Amino acid sequence: MKFKNTHVDHQVTDEATYLNRRQLIQAGVMGTAALMSPSAWSLTLPKHQTNDAFVIDELTSEKDATTYNNFYEFGLSKSDPAENAGSLKTAPWTVTIEGLCENKGQFDIEQLVKQFQLEERIYRMRCVEAWSMVIPWLGFKLADLVKFCQPLSAAKYIYFETLYDPKQMPGQRGRSIPWPYREGLRLDEAMNELTLMTVGMYGKKLPNQNGAPLRLIVPWKYGFKGIKSIVKIKFLDQQPVNSWQAIAPQEYGFYANVNPQVDHPRWSQATERRITGGFSLFNSRIKTQMFNGYGDYVADLYKGMDLSRYY
Repeated sequence: MKFKNTHVDHQVTDEATYLNRRQLIQAGVMGTAALMSPSAWSLTLPKHQTNDAFVIDELTSEKDATTYNNFYEFGLSKSDPAENAGSLKTAPWTVTIEGLCENKGQFDIEQLVKQFQLEERIYRMRCVEAWSMVIPWLGFKLADLVKFCQPLSAAKYIYFETLYDPKQMPGQRGRSIPWPYREGLRLDEAMNELTLMTVGMYGKKLPNQNGAPLRLIVPWKYGFKGIKSIVKIKFLDQQPVNSWQAIAPQEYGFYANVNPQVDHPRWSQATERRITGGFSLFNSRIKTQMFNGYGDYVADLYKGMDLSRYY
């Protein structure tokens, strides 16, 4: 698949320091070793490349992206994850791969990550609550992981599960969600080149509050599909029920594709509020794009489907 340039022409916070750093890296002045020094990473990560097809000149600030987010394992408020996620221990960390695949077992995350080529990709991110950000992620294609696992012909879906440990994740002591958090994709969605298994952001390892050490990014879907702190991956022949489907099936479906024509029962999805300089009701609203603007890459996945029914 050949990717087009992705440019955001709406107002977002300038991340000048980060961009200057990226220019130095691209110019060869600053090496990968400096970017991934032991003090910066808990994992020993291989070299990565910047995917220029996803370079955007303007970004949401790192501060906003790491202090205003959803991660209910650490609390229901947008500020709770940043305040409470320090209790999470991300090393050592293993991911269990099971189900309808040939290559299954328990994998240390460092060994797993070394199997794949890392890329930096700058994606628009859209939350179902009508706020959005533009974030530089560092990760590898989920398609590469799927190929590594060698799914059987009967496998049609891939399932993900978050760590369940109420001692480390205080939000799990409540009953807001049937823990552990669960998500899933159709296998062809997983194989799309936009889908990213993510280990970093802003040139650094993922902060705990953003899903360390491994999370999913599916940029044409709402943010709740981006399951965090993944410990289990399973290949299935039947569609799994994700956490929000289990909680409120009348509000949240399996697909969660960004669709401005289908309102959430409690708010409109036609516009979004870009997070710039912190969240404010005075932040300008912009029109929501179908598939979050990535329709050229993913619309064919849903050809012939009623997207007001399969929401």
